[in-house]
Amino acid sequence: MKLLLDTHILLWVMQDAPQLSLAARRLLDEADTLHVSTVSLWEVAIKRNLGKLRLDPDALDAHLAASPVQPLAIEWTHARRLRSLPALHGDPFDRMLVAQAMSEPLHLLTHDAALVPYSDLVILV
Repeated sequence: MKLLLDTHILLWVMQDAPQLSLAARRLLDEADTLHVSTVSLWEVAIKRNLGKLRLDPDALDAHLAASPVQPLAIEWTHARRLRSLPALHGDPFDRMLVAQAMSEPLHLLTHDAALVPYSDLVILV
């Protein structure tokens, strides 16, 4: 299975946080590939600049460089898919992650139940 990590999952993996369930850890361990979107790095940068997130960006960069994740850039096909999504969720970062997952296709690993109605590709953990 090819997984796209949502931002919360990425941060929880990086911190080995207790919020990361056993089911999520199993999926991560068994995945064929792990992907992290540019969207997540953008979200982290914005939230950090707004004071909503305390995270050393160098630590995030080091974690990504040392991990097996593959970067996922934002493509025009993702933006076109985003236009077709119903307004079920207000967070633009999460909506773009859904659009990317549907376009590639990848399974989006998330802890946000509001994303589940978008697609069978969304895995709630």
